[in-house]
Amino acid sequence: MGEGERYQEFDPPPGLRPFVRRIWTYAAPAPAPTVQRIAPDGCPELVVDIGAPYEEQGEDGRFRLQPRALFAGQMTRPLGLRATGPVELVAVRFEPDGARNWLGRPLVEATDRRLDMVPRLADLSLPAGDPLAQVEIMARRLEAERAASGWSLDPEVRAEIESAGRDEPSPARSPREHRALQRRFRDRVGVPPRMLRSVLRFRRVFDHAAGPDAAGWLEAGLEAGYFDQPQLARDFRRFLGCTATGWAREQVGLGRRIASQSYKTGPLSPP
Repeated sequence: MGEGERYQEFDPPPGLRPFVRRIWTYAAPAPAPTVQRIAPDGCPELVVDIGAPYEEQGEDGRFRLQPRALFAGQMTRPLGLRATGPVELVAVRFEPDGARNWLGRPLVEATDRRLDMVPRLADLSLPAGDPLAQVEIMARRLEAERAASGWSLDPEVRAEIESAGRDEPSPARSPREHRALQRRFRDRVGVPPRMLRSVLRFRRVFDHAAGPDAAGWLEAGLEAGYFDQPQLARDFRRFLGCTATGWAREQVGLGRRIASQSYKTGPLSPP
């Protein structure tokens, strides 16, 4: 970490665990002025900036300031961010299918988009420099909304996500059942089951490439389920917009933090 940089993850309270995977905080008083490449991870997020908001790189290459509170839907392509000043934020990482009731609209409407949540969270006050209080306030807010509106899950969608997380094949389905599941995934997850599986496989590469006994990129890719180096290289271009060695050489700050820790795949929160 850089000087003064802080990254922490917190488990959600029990009532939120079927829907929320983690609540995390990040602060960087002097962030690097480089572009941070953020890869898809299969989880939508609610992000609230307490410090200076990031700039997001659009498809035209131009950088535009993000809203101070945003909902980030499922990603199918890389996201480029650039700090504009001292960073401090708190974020809620939902389960892949956990944000539908909170958002109140089909998740496909948020895919590859960052939705402005400033009006909805205008009354939310998060104290700077106090991550425990930030997490407590955010969790209390979501728990109150969950209790008031009765959040729910689709059991078949959740079962498919769990099998994808374990890298197990999907059960046999008729064409009609497959189309119905696709529609429910668009509503509850935002991407088709096949895309989610591709994203989760890519994220497993970082699990195998991290730590003191880390494997090289090719070995990590094979352990994550890739057939060969060209297949892994294509997904690096697809999901990060660069090569594996280029990403490892360039990334610092938030981009490296969320790849090495924050976006690990694993068992879903218990229902």
